[in-house]
Amino acid sequence: MEEDDETSKVIPRWVELEYKHMLTLAGGESEVHFTHLSKSSCETLDSLFAQLPEISEKRGSGFAHLEGILDFMKTRGVPIEQVCLLDPKAEKPLSPEDGDGRFSFFLFGGILGDDPPRDRTSELRTRVLGFPTRHLGSIQMTTDTALGVTKIIVEDKVPLTKIPYVDYPTIVFNSKESVEMPFRYISMNGEPRLPPGMREHLHADLNQSFEF
Repeated sequence: MEEDDETSKVIPRWVELEYKHMLTLAGGESEVHFTHLSKSSCETLDSLFAQLPEISEKRGSGFAHLEGILDFMKTRGVPIEQVCLLDPKAEKPLSPEDGDGRFSFFLFGGILGDDPPRDRTSELRTRVLGFPTRHLGSIQMTTDTALGVTKIIVEDKVPLTKIPYVDYPTIVFNSKESVEMPFRYISMNGEPRLPPGMREHLHADLNQSFEF
């Protein structure tokens, strides 16, 4: 997560939508842990997750932590060999075989969704030696898409290249308003699988950008 901004300590709406969507994409058998949060971000996510309906078979559990990933692993006794770092510069793609007990945690470094990518994963790559790594292709994904693709590969056993995608989609609101998204998304009936509420948020944000 970013450091606290003194002028605004509120997690942006699009982040809330993506993070809630991550729990749905993860599925009821999985947990999603957000580590190395600022105090205000941790409190915001705790409140957000507490407002969600009770955990169901279709949604995973979300947890917010002040501690960084290394402390998280240490307190839970997680060996580094069990943690797969999703790294765009990794040599091997993530494969269905990686979900056969080889890994118990999948780590998404830095902040995904930057355009252009700023390779924030390099901090984990250079500071922490020994993480097994895999990549999800060369095209930048949103945070929730990256998690969803990982789940489809390791749990549903669908190879990376067989997952249907929509690259750089244009979201059309009406005949005069649209916005191009510079990311790869999972395709659902030919449309990008966006978080619930994201289309409305993008439209509202677009309109706000043109206010005078």
